[in-house]
Amino acid sequence: MQSPDPATLARRLAELRIEHRDLDEAIARLPSGPGADELLRSRLKKRKLRLKDMIGYLENLQIPDLDA
Repeated sequence: MQSPDPATLARRLAELRIEHRDLDEAIARLPSGPGADELLRSRLKKRKLRLKDMIGYLENLQIPDLDA
């Protein structure tokens, strides 16, 4: 399997990190307490976790394979 272009990988990682940060800020701005939209909060948190997993996966792709 061919590894992705390093520049493309770096660009995608930057995009995902920005989206992750934006979601974090959006979650922090959501009102809490009675009447809060817990469904929206839950969906945003799940999306944030998926982004974190994708970021980790792409970071691992950047590590070169070393023959032992």
